Amino acid sequence: MVLEATFLCVDNSEYMRNGDLHPTRTGAVQEACNLVVGAKTQSNPENTVGLLTMGGKSVQLCETLTNNLGRMLAALSSVTVAGELHFSEGIQIAALGLKHRQNKQQRQRIVAFVGSPVAENVKQLQNLGKKLKKNSVAVDVVCFGVEENVPKMEAFVAAVNSQENSHLICVPVGVTLADVLVSSPIIAEDGVAPIGLGGAGGDFEFGVDPAQDPELAMVLRMSMEDERRRQEAEQKAQEEANKGTSTSADTEMVSAEATPAAADDEELTEEQQLELALKMSMAGDDGDGDVGAAAQGAADILTEDEEMAMALKMSMNVDTEPGVDDLMNDANYMAELAKNIAGIQPEDAKKEGDDKDKK
Repeated sequence: MVLEATFLCVDNSEYMRNGDLHPTRTGAVQEACNLVVGAKTQSNPENTVGLLTMGGKSVQLCETLTNNLGRMLAALSSVTVAGELHFSEGIQIAALGLKHRQNKQQRQRIVAFVGSPVAENVKQLQNLGKKLKKNSVAVDVVCFGVEENVPKMEAFVAAVNSQENSHLICVPVGVTLADVLVSSPIIAEDGVAPIGLGGAGGDFEFGVDPAQDPELAMVLRMSMEDERRRQEAEQKAQEEANKGTSTSADTEMVSAEATPAAADDEELTEEQQLELALKMSMAGDDGDGDVGAAAQGAADILTEDEEMAMALKMSMNVDTEPGVDDLMNDANYMAELAKNIAGIQPEDAKKEGDDKDKK
């Protein structure tokens, strides 16, 4: 792997408030810088990265060359938007910082993010490029948002380029800045991205090689397991809530069906309720269901005396022979039967009537 010292030159002028890149130009640049820092530190443990801003009243050095990833991320998060772009000053200060690097075996590289109009003309940029080339400094320029900067940046990169060590990356509107950098020469050296950045690390779980960073791989795995358990708990709670809701709905439906029946019973008179109870008791016996229905139909057309006789016969459960019902309905037969029961003979009754006529 290439041993390099890299300085990130970030544009933080007022133009970086624009939202043509998600979420803003500043946010997209910070994400891209995180990607570059991670790629450089992973490719070689001895690589160092520094950070400066080119906006505001003047150029500001945020972090000197270091291989501490935490310090670089903290410095990136502290970048604020202000002022105008100072491109030439920023590039010259970055070159000065690279010149005073501790490890002289490291190659020198500047990665500049430009999203504001560049005030310098083409001639000035070419002279700056030639000076950097003389000091063996490679420059990668990421240009976005301002089309007028493209010709100037092309001339600048052409002046500083030596054996294809410098590159110009133009990012169109609507494209994520980090996605463009992943496949660019800035990240993918010789067409191969570092582990965990979409290249060889794509075969590993979470994009991280456990052999390279076991602690990070373990943390990611634990986080994934916690998230899976949380989702399972939420799904179980949702199923229980849905089950309770369906049970309540069934109970309310049964109550609603029972309420009209109870209301109908309350509206019936006492005689109607007794009649309904009699029908239900007669229908409870399978063998007597038809007989009870027929008897009830006949009771609707009988007189009061006939109804009493019918009820007496049904209560005694007496099976009558054919023809008995006709005799019971014969008035003359019933009168003679009553006389016999009273012990009065027809001849005695006739004789007594004659005696009365004689007197």
